[in-house]
Amino acid sequence: MISEFLKNQNDVSIFPIISLIIFFLFFIGSVIWTFTRKKQYLIHMENLPLENNDINNSEMKNEIVK
Repeated sequence: MISEFLKNQNDVSIFPIISLIIFFLFFIGSVIWTFTRKKQYLIHMENLPLENNDINNSEMKNEIVK
């Protein structure tokens, strides 16, 4: 049903092109954002899951119990 509807539309071929352009711009933007970050910021974010912060862990446990 949808394919029959789309076959009858004249300008439907523009949608894949628009989708490709949006994806390409988003991809280029994320690459630029990644390469313009400071190295210290990336190292900090990289080590966040490995940090042992007992204060935060105990606070989270207390919140769960409440």
